[in-house]
Amino acid sequence: MDELMDLSSRKTSVTSLNNNTLDALPSHVVRPHYDRTKMTPGIVHIGVGNFHRAHLAWYVHRLMQQGQALDWAIIGAGVREHDAVMREKLLGQDCLTTLIELDPLGAQATEVTGAMLDFLPVDADNKSLIQAMADPRIRIVTTTITEGGYYLDPANQGLDLTHPDIIYDAENPDRPRTAFGAIVAALRLRRDSGVGPFTGLSCDNLQANGTIFRQAVVGLARLSDADLADWIDRHCSFPNSMVDCIVPATGPAELQRVRAFGIDDDVPVTHENFRQWVIEDTFCAGRPDWSLVGAEFSDHVHQYEARKIRVLNAGHQVLANAAEILGVENISDAMMQPFIHALFRKVLTDEIIPHVDPLPGSPVIEYLDLIDRRFANDAIIDTVRRVAFDGSARHVGFILPTIRDGLASGHPIEGLALVEALWARMCEGMREDGSQIEANDPIWDMLTATAAAARQSPSVWLEMQQIYGDLGQHARFADAFAKWLKHIYENGVESAIQLYVEQN
Repeated sequence: MDELMDLSSRKTSVTSLNNNTLDALPSHVVRPHYDRTKMTPGIVHIGVGNFHRAHLAWYVHRLMQQGQALDWAIIGAGVREHDAVMREKLLGQDCLTTLIELDPLGAQATEVTGAMLDFLPVDADNKSLIQAMADPRIRIVTTTITEGGYYLDPANQGLDLTHPDIIYDAENPDRPRTAFGAIVAALRLRRDSGVGPFTGLSCDNLQANGTIFRQAVVGLARLSDADLADWIDRHCSFPNSMVDCIVPATGPAELQRVRAFGIDDDVPVTHENFRQWVIEDTFCAGRPDWSLVGAEFSDHVHQYEARKIRVLNAGHQVLANAAEILGVENISDAMMQPFIHALFRKVLTDEIIPHVDPLPGSPVIEYLDLIDRRFANDAIIDTVRRVAFDGSARHVGFILPTIRDGLASGHPIEGLALVEALWARMCEGMREDGSQIEANDPIWDMLTATAAAARQSPSVWLEMQQIYGDLGQHARFADAFAKWLKHIYENGVESAIQLYVEQN
């Protein structure tokens, strides 16, 4: 933060970011070398947040910097009202984004990326999105809609056919609410006009994200048009992929930082000095050669996915709930708390890593060490609140599968039960210092009510079948959860963590 104060104290002229001012940007800022007027669309991306702009859009931009992929420009899209705010800001600066790479040694690299060509209006009936995806030039549709956006049924991990949005889209296929409904509608137009299929590429943190993407699109199509569902299943491709880069939310500090660099950008992005993207090479309508800029096409995506989700994503959840209850604001600060860091290392080493298959030449413990260093990067202001967001989806995707594996194999699950108890305690909505935890989950009201009841009767928390399924019926897990929740309320978070860490 001292460095940020130094940056803010500099007398720096500020240049508004748009196509006409690229040459006026400070000399240290890398900017597009390609002619943006020659870009044509090849990708529609749904869910234009910080991660997308630091990851997929960066890979496309880097190819364009090499004089390639100008026919793979990105059209941004959203299906929620809040996407309209991002649209207005990005269109105001010609869809350019400033990326600031931060590493723990203090080095910073600033780059303006320009792979995004346009941002569609956010229509209630998704008409603009459907028309854009029906364009023959679009060959890939990509998504970052968060883990909770795929309408998974917690009982069987299939498409939740009872969700009101899915029911609505099945009954109103020409004016859908969801991204998947819009995709189905666009694919119907493409089939009927002879344009052909496109590839659906998920960039979300879900194991088998391509498989889940396929089941959402095909499953929804089948509710209204079985022949179309068969056509999509037969002709479209949905590669699995593993994405990785820590990208904090943009707040006042990030806005101050980009202005200190001499750029007036309403939506800059900071990110760590690490990226990884591993993709199955199954694209039905062509693709850019992202391997030229660091991505890897592999037949082992599932192993990369499992390692990342169970170590990095689960590791984030191990840290975040304890930190939130104690009022620790950032992930790097949580890593500096000896007892929270000890919880992280013990749970990951003893209870998660045994269920993660190593990749050739890459022991899982070495990957854990890498994640440890990345989380401790104090140049990245990655808030605990961001990491803890949508726990009802993230615990289901990142923590509970390992608990199930531990119960099935006889491996320990004490620490994971403690992690779930910490989440329940956090969802009560009050920190140990008495301050309020603001709503941070799509089903926050239900979670807070259940957490309050669980204070006296812990089993109530595990009875949320949409999250836990039958896990509450496993005595080893249920008893451990109840023990830890009781201890947290009676003795506090630090005491519970210390007791767990000191166990053999």
